Formats: sequence, structure tokens, C-alpha cells
Amino acid sequence: MKLEVLREKQEVSVNIDLLAALLARLQKGTGEIPWSEGGKTDPWDHIESAMGLCIGGYIAQARQAYEWLADIQLEDGSWYASYLNGQPLDKTRDTNVSTYVAVGIYHYYLITKDADFLERMWEPVRRAMDFAISMQAPSGEIYWAKSPELEVDHMALLTGSSSIYMCLKCALAIAKILNREKPAWEEAKAKLGHALRDGYHLFNITKSRYSMDWFYPVLSGAVTGEDARKRIDQNWKKFVVEGMGIRCVSDRPWITIAETSELVLTLASMGNFKLAQIVFNWISERTFEDGSYWCGFTFPDMVIWPEDKITWTNGVVIMAADALYKISPACHLFSHEFWKKAERG
Repeated sequence: MKLEVLREKQEVSVNIDLLAALLARLQKGTGEIPWSEGGKTDPWDHIESAMGLCIGGYIAQARQAYEWLADIQLEDGSWYASYLNGQPLDKTRDTNVSTYVAVGIYHYYLITKDADFLERMWEPVRRAMDFAISMQAPSGEIYWAKSPELEVDHMALLTGSSSIYMCLKCALAIAKILNREKPAWEEAKAKLGHALRDGYHLFNITKSRYSMDWFYPVLSGAVTGEDARKRIDQNWKKFVVEGMGIRCVSDRPWITIAETSELVLTLASMGNFKLAQIVFNWISERTFEDGSYWCGFTFPDMVIWPEDKITWTNGVVIMAADALYKISPACHLFSHEFWKKAERG
């Protein structure tokens, strides 16, 4: 499907077929989706790519991506931080990396309504969430990882914990569909949400230079309503380069397509579709000759860096387009209003 929309007399064109085909082409026969040709794989970005595949209609390939994850899950419910050609590369067991499977599987279900596959993936999801909850601090934040020697690193990351909050929402939605009661997950979500809204001192402040620390609490739905609007407004000038996109780090002249697309998702989640479309339009021409998106670029010199065609960057561009233009039944996945209704009913 080639998506074309008009905004203020300007055409924004996203070739979903092309981007999804890139992801499918780079996927290995095992189902693994590396960052780029010959590159490493991490489970979080692997899932982001699988979600792009699913929106683009590559359902079998997305399913295979999740099956690959289930096959390599560790005994404690986690995954290693990264792999190369299916073999462990970084044996850190990251809570955020390990829990994102819940978002991917729920997203797959929203598109396919495949209850049998949801049932099949329940155990990998359950074990992953239990792994993360076992590393929740009494004050609600989630410790970020276990070292390769299985020692808990008691640092908590705001971006990672925000992502885990979204994972808990999706895991609980899966549990509801499958008629599983998970009161421990409900309690963990409530404690984590409180920490994300009111306990910023609990998290590693050195990461506040990163734009994800700015918008992820909103993207995850931990911060909503007027508080969300205030949070986005407060640091808009710190991270946003008007007409270009979003800095990855506030003090570096580097715009990334992924972070810009995630801000589009964030704005759409709040219901601010007009501003989301404006931001999305800024990156509409940041593509290679084949139509796939750059990973990022420096400014004002406009140097593309890195030059690799990154799978998860193109995956999240597809997700942003879906949120804006309602391509798939999962287009509302990050919508605050969607979750408000879901949790009421």
C-alpha cells in the first residue's frame, strides 16, 4: 500500500510496501531481524521491526520473528541484550529489552486477531514480565539489568522503565483476553506508574540529555492529560530542531529519524495529530534513493550518519504512519484514549 495524504497543500508520501519489504529482505531465515545487513540484533529493536512487518502485511514474517524470540528465551524469562547471527553478543539481561515482547505480541493480536498464537505466546510473555517484576524496587522503579555474572545493577533508567510500563499494559491486556488473573502485574504497574509520574529522582539523571527521557513517560501512557502537555512543552526547544526533527541528545547536532518518529507517536498518543503530522512531514524526504529512511543526520552540514539502512528505524516510521493515518487495526496502540477506554471496560 502506498500511503499518500495531503497536509496544507503539501503531499506526504510513505511507501509502506517498500519499507516493509526492506525489513523482510533483511530478516534471516531463522526469523531474526538484525539492525542492518551483517549487523547485530537486539530483542527490543527486533520487535520494533516485527511490528513494522505486521503493519505492512508481512504477517508470516512477523510471526516467525516472535517464534525466534520464544525459541531463544532464557530460563529466567529474559533475553540477552544482543546477538550476532543468533549467538549471544552481550550477555547482559536487560529488563526493558526483555519485556517489549508483550507490546509486540499484543500488537500482532490487534492486527490478526489470532487467539491461538496469543495463547502460544502467553508463556514467553508471562516469563518475561515476571523477570522484570522480580527486579522492581520497593519505590516502584525497575532496575535496568543483570550483568553477565547475574549480579543485579540497581540503576534505574527512566526511558527503560517507561517502556516497561507500556509492556505491563499490553501484558495485562493479553491476560484479560486469555482470562488470566495477574494481580501482581497490576500492583507492579501501579507502583511503576507512581514512580514515573512523581519519582524522577529515582532514575539516572545523566540520561536526561537524551530525548527519549523527555517523551517516553508520555508515549508509554504513564503521564497523560495536562501533565503530558506540560512535559512536552517544557523541553520542546531543548530537543526539537524546527523543520528538521528531534535531537537524539540535547547537546549534540544529530537528528535521528527513529526518535523523531517516536515523538510523532507520542503526539498522536495525546491526540495532537496536527502537530504530529507537521513533525512527521519534516522527515518525509530524509530517505535514500530506494525510499528507505536514513538513521540520522548532522546539522547544519547535513551529513548522513550512519549510512547503514537500519531495520528498526524503518519499522518505527511505519508505526508512526500507522498512528497518523490508521493503516492497521493496531493504529491506536499508544493512544491514551484507547487505553483509558480499555481499562474502563
